[in-house]
Amino acid sequence: MGNTLEQRVQETFDYLHKHPEISWEEKETTNYIKSLLENSGCKVTVFDDCTGVIGEYGNFNSDLPVVGVRADIDALWQEVNGEFQANHSCGHDAHMAIVLGVLWKLEQELELKDKVAIKFIFQPAEETGTGALQMIEKQVVADVDYLFGVHLRPEQELKMGQASPVIVHGASKMYSATIKGDGDAHGARPHLNHNAIEIGAQIVNMISQIHLDPRVPHSVKMTNFHAGGKSTNIIPGNASFALDLRAQSNELIEQLERKVKNIFHSIQELYDVEIKITSENGLPAAETNEEAISIMKKAISETLGEENTMPSLVTPGGDDFHFYTIKKPSLKATMLGLGCDLTPGLHHPYMTFNKEALQNGVDILSRAILNTYKI
Repeated sequence: MGNTLEQRVQETFDYLHKHPEISWEEKETTNYIKSLLENSGCKVTVFDDCTGVIGEYGNFNSDLPVVGVRADIDALWQEVNGEFQANHSCGHDAHMAIVLGVLWKLEQELELKDKVAIKFIFQPAEETGTGALQMIEKQVVADVDYLFGVHLRPEQELKMGQASPVIVHGASKMYSATIKGDGDAHGARPHLNHNAIEIGAQIVNMISQIHLDPRVPHSVKMTNFHAGGKSTNIIPGNASFALDLRAQSNELIEQLERKVKNIFHSIQELYDVEIKITSENGLPAAETNEEAISIMKKAISETLGEENTMPSLVTPGGDDFHFYTIKKPSLKATMLGLGCDLTPGLHHPYMTFNKEALQNGVDILSRAILNTYKI
């Protein structure tokens, strides 16, 4: 591995980028990070029933506050060059390299080890929205007082050399559901069933008429619909579909859910069919903490300059990072938004970014930790 910190971080990123693993299958990633944490003298925790790895660095036998630094470790499954494969197109490879770089940067200052208590959290399955909940169940943040995260941002939000002290993600909810009627009918006898396709169209029309507070961004859209088969003279009585719900606040997503479920109930009564939600998952909106944001803002200003310290970044995207504060309200947490000229966008199979931003992330997060301890 390279001699300088920048080289180590870059080489670590290159390795992780070339070895992506999807949610809950990050076994080699876990083992790789585990070995690096052990080499840096961390107390390491892994789990028998899931991926992910925790490294404790510093003095945990004191009254020092515990600072957690979290990196997500999973990749997406998507089509790249005509083949479906695991692919780090959301920047998690960068997040891991940055957080490891923070450890290595702090490790260079030997006198710091007794003055800090840092928990490095390499969390699985962010892309499924379930990894943070599993770490919470494992009591990973039970002793954590401050929690910092990081996420690369597309160039439309932040330019290279800029950073935001908080990403204010919105809330999301995804439903998979079925429409179950009287079964199929002959095309010549439409009175013998209710056309599941027409019912789906009615759902689309009704969700488009949901009106909530226009000052708070929100949306509902049908993202897939399947009904019928190869025969064009059969009216399908059954179907499956999915909905994507989004709102910028947790309060509004709850209102949105009630409206959608009321629509389902009305459609069932009108057409005498059953609409059943077969699966649902989602992410909460960010619950922000002013102290954590202030610490991160100061770290950005000291690292990149006040002129590159951007305001709070509001985005309709989501991240399961916010489950930590939802489940533990006393946690003082924020997620650093890192400018890196990322293009054409997150989750694009050919996403690229300026790798020099990796060191910016290392420097900002390291400074935020030291600011927390007033060092």
